Amino acid sequence: MKMAIASVFLCVLAAPAAAQHHAYHGQHGREIKALSPEEVKQYLAGAGMGYAKAAELNQFPGPQHALELADRLGLDPAQRAAIQRLMDAHKAEARAIGARLVESERTLEALFRSGKVDQAALAKSVLAAAALEGEYRLSHLETHRRMRSLLTQEQVARYDELRGYRK
Repeated sequence: MKMAIASVFLCVLAAPAAAQHHAYHGQHGREIKALSPEEVKQYLAGAGMGYAKAAELNQFPGPQHALELADRLGLDPAQRAAIQRLMDAHKAEARAIGARLVESERTLEALFRSGKVDQAALAKSVLAAAALEGEYRLSHLETHRRMRSLLTQEQVARYDELRGYRK
């Protein structure tokens, strides 16, 4: 019995280590190893991807969700138009940044595929991708910041309630 318990215990301890050996299983065939096809699609679409969570969860609503909840928030025609303009401008900006970000990851991928990874080229490529990711996040957060001024405090509170952020 002690031997069986010891065997189970060792298997439980070994499972995480075994899983680590296969953490990237199936990802070797990706065009860009660091991004899933879904992530590429999201960046190219200018999707939020959680980048504005700090704003969204601190009473800075997003335009897309505000428009989806327009009737329940009691948005007037001027608010709807202003929010739509904000969202359209943001989406255009986010898509452009997202496309540059995907291209920067493609460049990093090509660097490693070449088999010759120079330290300076690697640093340049990684810093470029990181800067673009920062731009992408800033675009989303700045849009939420601007969005707040288009709503009343009551509408912001109602937005949070409708989105499930209030108790």
